[in-house]
Amino acid sequence: MSRNVLVSALILGVFGFIGATLVAVTEFGTHERILENERQALLRQLYEIVPQERIDNDLLAYPLTVTARDELGQESSLVYVGEKADQLSAMVFEATVPDGYSGPIRILVGVDSNGVLLGTRVIAHKETPGLGDKIEKEKSDWILDFTGKSLTDPKLDRWKVKKDGGDFDQFTGATVTPRSVVKGVRRVLLYFDQQQDALYKEYLEKAKIKP
Repeated sequence: MSRNVLVSALILGVFGFIGATLVAVTEFGTHERILENERQALLRQLYEIVPQERIDNDLLAYPLTVTARDELGQESSLVYVGEKADQLSAMVFEATVPDGYSGPIRILVGVDSNGVLLGTRVIAHKETPGLGDKIEKEKSDWILDFTGKSLTDPKLDRWKVKKDGGDFDQFTGATVTPRSVVKGVRRVLLYFDQQQDALYKEYLEKAKIKP
């Protein structure tokens, strides 16, 4: 092999190494920015449900991972705990409504320490545009009607759409979607009612705070 060929191969190798390094550095920096952007987007969603003045801790600092497929609709779910003056103020649950018209609907459900809904938001779905997509806050205010509700207001047997004899509105031409979301939010409230103390204890242990 001639000297010129060796020099050319060496130069190509050096440039290849530099190029690979630049790609890796760029990817690392971009990945970090993407993660931070996702974190900020999630915080905005959480603070829409739990106003910042209600809590004095970082909702994202010690999220709980729970396994409650029957209640929350997915293999594992994150629960974000909000405190005020070292007392439980709110919990926000990630959940999936498995039986939407066009597939699963992912939601966030916030509940205060008394079991009253602080808010519900749909974060992902494939429902029909112009019909089922009215579950989005940007498309209608239907989802806001959950705020202030609890297992006693309305009564448990009234947690249905009006077509089924309940208290919640349905959409013209699209009953399946709101029916499913109402059922999903109800399941989250029941889970909170049953597991509130255990979840808060787990949070305190994770955060290394004495109750």
